[in-house]
Amino acid sequence: MRLSFSEGVSGLAACAAVGLITEDLLLTLAVFVLLAGVKLVWTDDGLFVLPAAYVFHWVETSIGLVYKALFGREVPAFNSSNYQPMVLIALGCCLALAVGVRLGMTLMPKGPEDKPRLEYAFSFGLLAVAYVVATSLEGTLVTLAADYPSVRQIIVTADTARLGLLFLVLRRLLHPTPRWAIIAGVLAVEVAMGITGFFAGFREPLVLAALALFEIFDRTNTRHWFAMAVATVGAVAIGLLWMGIRGEYRRNYIQIDNFQTSRSARLQNVRTLSLDFLNADRDSTWETADKLVDRMWTIYYPALAVERVPSHVRHTDGEILSAALVHIVTPRVFFPSKPELQSDSEKVRKYAGVMVAGAEQNTSIAFGYAAEAYVDFGVPLMFVPVFAFGLAMGALYVLFNRLIFHHELFVAFGTIAFWISLYLFERSWATLLGIALGMMIYLGVPVVFFDRYLFAAALRRQRAAEPLLYSDEHPSSVA
Repeated sequence: MRLSFSEGVSGLAACAAVGLITEDLLLTLAVFVLLAGVKLVWTDDGLFVLPAAYVFHWVETSIGLVYKALFGREVPAFNSSNYQPMVLIALGCCLALAVGVRLGMTLMPKGPEDKPRLEYAFSFGLLAVAYVVATSLEGTLVTLAADYPSVRQIIVTADTARLGLLFLVLRRLLHPTPRWAIIAGVLAVEVAMGITGFFAGFREPLVLAALALFEIFDRTNTRHWFAMAVATVGAVAIGLLWMGIRGEYRRNYIQIDNFQTSRSARLQNVRTLSLDFLNADRDSTWETADKLVDRMWTIYYPALAVERVPSHVRHTDGEILSAALVHIVTPRVFFPSKPELQSDSEKVRKYAGVMVAGAEQNTSIAFGYAAEAYVDFGVPLMFVPVFAFGLAMGALYVLFNRLIFHHELFVAFGTIAFWISLYLFERSWATLLGIALGMMIYLGVPVVFFDRYLFAAALRRQRAAEPLLYSDEHPSSVA
């Protein structure tokens, strides 16, 4: 990583401008952490998944500050908690994660300079068919995951392979000439599928489209700027819409007969609720925006925990992290009777002192790995496991890049696996580590073996076509 003079000056100027305009030192520090972190996790392979995941990670630590600076509106965390210490802790976690990722990528031994590479693993036709088939099977996989909890992690991780296929389809549709109409159609279907689920499943397709567009982005191309602007505005609008209809929609999802099995019924319900939301007055829209920011800014309950620990509740000396590590190394497929971990809601009740909804209401309130690390170790030791996690993820990114010979397969795996593993700040240690480990084992290892199979097949075809180039006197390899 090299910081050019112009980058340094631009970064300092941006921080200075934020400080002068907002007179908020905390927001100025947040902007510095954002810029420094993006630079630390930046890669030279033409992919933008690590910077994108870091930015979203940072957003969940600082969006409340940005929202207040831009619109002058405050969410509950401002007035109901001492939020500043927790924001500082959260920014420290972001920076520790970024430093860990950078060192992990840097400390990995260098691979051979002449490593063989193939660009494409499939024809576009085969890729499109695989994507359609995977999409049609998604509902079945979700049902199987619910019916067979002992292998749930394996099934859910396998289901994310569909997102990899979607990403490759979007990349192919952008090369060599973007086919905007088809891309818009694919995204419309994906968003409709996502918004008619129980969770915000529309987010990943929009993120993948943006990441694919970044790969070909030309600052001199007006259409690229327009597409990026449309994607950004669309993502914000859909997020606002979802927040406005989510409560009523989920109640209907649970209470109405046959609602879960009928996508057309869910689409009709989304349409009705959306029209009601769009017809609401301006004050209601702002209230929904406040709720969206409050939901994304996962600071409130951790801030309450920082106030109570260790003055009212002692540090646990690593109990939460230890339990998470034991949990992820004893997969339920081999240990079906292992006990459930303490839920996030129970941690909020114990350490933040707030009686929030929990398992009895079939819900869980986010507490997050940063709050858990603080409860476990306090400052500054809490940043050590965050740094170690980043170190492992950075090393794994480089390792899989070297193990996978087909560039396109690494692009798909790397984008999906590292986005899903890194982008959420609000995850508990058990969830964060479990998802990352599942991605590397249940998705990464099969991709490596599949890649080797395809590479060997390609090598055999090339040897058959040009046998003289592969005689004992003239060894060669696929380049």
